[in-house]
Amino acid sequence: MLANILFAKKIGPMTVIRRQRGFSGMQIFLIVLLTMVLTALASFFIIKTYIFPSPFTPVTLNAKEERRLDNKLSQLGWQVERKDDRHGGAGKLEPEPYRERDADRKVTFSEKEVNAMIGRNPDFAERVAIDFSDNLASAKILIPIPQDFPIMAGEILRVNAGLDIHLDASRRPVVALVGVSLMGVPIPNAWLGNMKNVNLVGEFGDRGFWTTFADGVDDLQIRDGELYLKLRR
Repeated sequence: MLANILFAKKIGPMTVIRRQRGFSGMQIFLIVLLTMVLTALASFFIIKTYIFPSPFTPVTLNAKEERRLDNKLSQLGWQVERKDDRHGGAGKLEPEPYRERDADRKVTFSEKEVNAMIGRNPDFAERVAIDFSDNLASAKILIPIPQDFPIMAGEILRVNAGLDIHLDASRRPVVALVGVSLMGVPIPNAWLGNMKNVNLVGEFGDRGFWTTFADGVDDLQIRDGELYLKLRR
């Protein structure tokens, strides 16, 4: 056996006999055991993360952050009902003269604020998470599979998607699908209807939402951890 190979090395008139040792039985057993444990841990991580993912933890804001977010939403025309509003508190509607200020057209939402807005909706609170990096908005979405579906019925499917969002040379918004992955596996462009890297505003901008959206935006930036929006006059 390799573990007990004997060889000779001649030094001058003397011949020295050495014994070359390989792995012992106990060492081989420990290596096999370690490999089995690592494989089991990796399999558990893949199954837990991609095949049977846990619900997301909804993002919450403290009182100060809530007020700051509500003020930003009010700038965009949302009427936000606060807890003290329902009891005749500080949110009571007061008459005031109309005015337009350039600063009111600029709104910055942090990644945390956007996820907190999603968390206010019970249908999406534990199923959608948004990430902002330079010119890229990414989303993780957990989609429940219908009970009558022939495969993995009743389980949760994890989908990742990315959107490239920026202004082009003519200062028009560009919203393009970077890609979609299913359980960590990227979906081929052909399966997505060849929509990857296609400007949705330019493709469908002759009607509906995208036209209205593009016409009303003066500046749009996705930066690391935040969304910046400036509306037109």
